[in-house]
Amino acid sequence: MFQTSPPVIASATPLVPLPRRPLDPAGSSGQVRRWYENELGWPTVHGEPPRLVVGVRYDVLDVPAEAGHAALRRSAAGSPVALHGDRMLLLVAAGSAEEIPGLLEWLDWGSLPLDLVPIGADGLIEAPSPPVPDERRAVPAPCGPNAVVPCRPRTPSPPGAHTPLGDALPPGPPGRAGSQGAAVWLRPPEPGCEVEASLPTLSALGGAGDAPDLVRLVNTVATQCHRVRLRRASAQPPAMRAQGR
Repeated sequence: MFQTSPPVIASATPLVPLPRRPLDPAGSSGQVRRWYENELGWPTVHGEPPRLVVGVRYDVLDVPAEAGHAALRRSAAGSPVALHGDRMLLLVAAGSAEEIPGLLEWLDWGSLPLDLVPIGADGLIEAPSPPVPDERRAVPAPCGPNAVVPCRPRTPSPPGAHTPLGDALPPGPPGRAGSQGAAVWLRPPEPGCEVEASLPTLSALGGAGDAPDLVRLVNTVATQCHRVRLRRASAQPPAMRAQGR
């Protein structure tokens, strides 16, 4: 007598492999791009390292870090600031890069080599690593049209937290600030807040708004760039100083 095998019944819930988590380790370029695009709404360019598109939401002033530290200690500007090696990147209002050469001429800085580089439309900068969240940070003030100063923390951040907007910048060593070859935020932008409200702009001159004055910032940065240039020139041997004249 033959025994028949039990019939095979198709399962209503077929075995389907569980979805695999994407290979996107912490600190990868994919996570960095998503932070800028989703949290800030800033356009980026794919690559390694990822880069930020300048001229859409902001322009950039690229200056020696030593001059930038000295200038920002004398300035009340609270706009985002990044460090890239021995360079400091100051975010200013979009369109400002086109105005800076004329401002330098008007401020009598046009004839001097200041090592001040404006980056505007079609420019790119390396995307600084997003700031590490710190639960000990003070809760930032709400953003919106009724905010007196957009995105400022109500109380100073405790030791260990990143420097909030408007706080004094820590002094940087001359010529070497930040990490070698990697851009980092010194004053990071605040997710959920419009960066434009904090950027130095030419329209702030004589206005009653909260935006910092671009003319004052450019003059302060140019002064510090000139002082750095004179200090470095005086430290060179006499033969090299003669060649640089």
